[in-house]
This record gives sequence, structure tokens and C-alpha cells, in this order.
Amino acid sequence: MTASLASAKAGRPAPKGQQTKAVIVDAALALAAQIGLEGLSIGAVAEITKMSKSGVFAHFGSREELQISVVREYHARFEQEVFFPALKSPRGLPRLRAMFANWMKRTSTEIDSGCIYISGASEFDDRPGPVRDALVESVSIWQAAVLRAIQQSQSEGHLQADADARQIAFEVHGLILALHYEARFLRVPGSIDRANTGFDNILARIATADAPPAAVAPKAARRLKTVR
Repeated sequence: MTASLASAKAGRPAPKGQQTKAVIVDAALALAAQIGLEGLSIGAVAEITKMSKSGVFAHFGSREELQISVVREYHARFEQEVFFPALKSPRGLPRLRAMFANWMKRTSTEIDSGCIYISGASEFDDRPGPVRDALVESVSIWQAAVLRAIQQSQSEGHLQADADARQIAFEVHGLILALHYEARFLRVPGSIDRANTGFDNILARIATADAPPAAVAPKAARRLKTVR
């Protein structure tokens, strides 16, 4: 979470320097979603924020630090939209379902705008350094949260105790990756519905008799959007 957002939550205005930095990061994040982290430059961000290059540079010091700040901001927003709201659901399968539903909701918007995690993995998979480290850390935190939700579902008796939790997490993550490929790259209609069906199929295979039923959502809400 940016410093300005944290200050706003605390009920006090952020210092001007922090506000300016937050504006820069916000603009850089929007740009990176379109052209990737590798496409970010001090000059490009200065142009879209109507600032001087030296002004942008003063807040980050290097292109690499700007890229890392974008990764951290993306992660903070991801947690705010996907993870934290799911914690309001009961522990176990309801929470796991909420996490996936929130994840799908965010993914549906990123079909058009792009996902920093996925594009960043393609750009930095074989490029060691601080930017790759920041990406790996962020993705690993989320994957650990999904795994923990699955294991909690097992401990609550909602999923079979002898099921391979890591395999389940792998398959769930695979649904999101396949969705981005099918919907964003190939523009295949109905990809979101298939991802939701895939998640239901995974749970149906390993759910116990004590598993709470899924809340029935209207088809329009479940579909989220139609891929053109």
C-alpha cells in the first residue's frame, strides 16, 4: 500500500512528497499494465504525469526502483481486492471460494488491462535481479495464501484430508494462467465460464460430505464479463 493511501486510511493527509510519489506510481502501474515492466522508463512516466525527468528521478533514483515500486503497489492492490475481503468469509471452503471468486473478478478486468504478475513472469523469468526478486516474492505470498486456504479447508473437514494440497493449489493457479492465455491472447469466448467450471470440478473431486454448499450466484455475476 502506498504511503499516501496509508495516511488517508489513518485520517490524515500524506506529505506532498508522498502524494507526488503515489501519483507517479499510479501512472507507472497503469503504463506497465499496458506495455509491461520492461517498457517502463523515467522519461515515459514523466511524460504521462507532466513532470520533468529529474522530478521523477528524484523520487526513485533509478528505473529499477520505479519498477520495484510498481510491483509492490500492484501487490498491495491485489491484496486489497482479492485477499483481505475473503477473510470476512468463514474459515475453510467458504473462504477458499471467496478467494477464487475475488481472483476471478480481478482477472476479468485484467483481460483488457493486463496482469503485472503474468507479464512480469514472462519478462523476468530468466533475468536475475531485484525486479525479479520482487515479483517472485509477491507471487509466492499469494500462492502461500491459496495453499493455506486449501489446508484450512482440509482441517475444517470440507476437503479430503489425504488430498495433495499443493497439487490442488497448482491446478487452481493453472486455471488463472489458462484464462489469461485463452481470453486475453486468443480471445476465446466463454473462457471465464470454463475457468469457473474448472474450479468447481476441482472441488467436486475432493469435497467431503461436510463441505458447505456454494452460494448460488446469478449467472450474470458469475460470468463477470463477456470476452469479445
